[in-house]
Amino acid sequence: MQDTHVSLAHGNGGRYMRELIEELFARHLANPRLDVGADAVHVPLPAGDVMVTTDGFTVQPLEFPGGDIGALAVHGTVNDLAVSGARPQYLTLNVFVEEGFEIAALDRIVASLARAAQEAGVAVAAGDTKVLRRGEGGGLYLATTGVGVRKPGMRLGMGEIRPGDRLLVSGPVGDHGVAVMLAREQFGLRGELRSDAATVLPLTEALLGLDGLRFMRDPTRGGLATVANEIVRATGYGVRLEEESLPVRDTVRSVCEILGYDPLYLACEGRVVAALSPEAAEQALAAWRSLPSGEDAAIIGTVADGTNPRVVLHTNLGGERILEELEDDPLPRIC
Repeated sequence: MQDTHVSLAHGNGGRYMRELIEELFARHLANPRLDVGADAVHVPLPAGDVMVTTDGFTVQPLEFPGGDIGALAVHGTVNDLAVSGARPQYLTLNVFVEEGFEIAALDRIVASLARAAQEAGVAVAAGDTKVLRRGEGGGLYLATTGVGVRKPGMRLGMGEIRPGDRLLVSGPVGDHGVAVMLAREQFGLRGELRSDAATVLPLTEALLGLDGLRFMRDPTRGGLATVANEIVRATGYGVRLEEESLPVRDTVRSVCEILGYDPLYLACEGRVVAALSPEAAEQALAAWRSLPSGEDAAIIGTVADGTNPRVVLHTNLGGERILEELEDDPLPRIC
């Protein structure tokens, strides 16, 4: 394939499209079940409850410190399955690429996507490519569907949460949001912070054997505060968070103070929020801290009864602050 940029011909179903799929996508994503000439493929699954998730990715810039849209698409999809208690098995990939997009950049992103899939132990089993006219897209959009399997009868979800349960987070919050913001250079700020984008499978699998595990969620768009508000809305209970226990990097805190953002509302792409019984919380914390991706994990709060169904942050100054549900989008196209 000699072309340097994507043209409309790469989406017309003819030779150029075949070459793009065979020489770029299939080369990086090659696996025995990726039949580029088939309309559908058979994917065998192990015994268990089949779990399905779907997502779209529009981050800008497409490549940022610590990741890119390709790896992000894998991590985002795999993580949604992982926090549901499933072991990811397969992904589908839909690529919407704009006319004029540099093929070398597309090659880098697909290569990154393939590495992330291999590291997560998941295969890209099917896909599709569409070329948008120049000016009709943001360079590159990705859409994925993930299929995983979890142990039959597993009870995991917001409906399992009870008053007195402890809330944990697996590491510092807001890294992804601030890393992407700095990469845009729109505020005249620069830094060395990297996105936390990664698979959370080691974190989720470390907790699946605990009897007191109630719920897990990856705090992506809307961040930790949004997950806490979702718990309140779904259960009718209150959530009490302790500011002094919340892990936030100094760089993230400084950027947020300068620009007026709250790190608790910024996206993470490699963290897990979990609710566990009081008896299991310390065991879960120890399990996470034994992992490289969970060494900064912390118990950050408690689920209260339904007397005051709000998210309340106990501040370092001894006061309280209500964390309302997010309304405005502080950082559009963050994932």
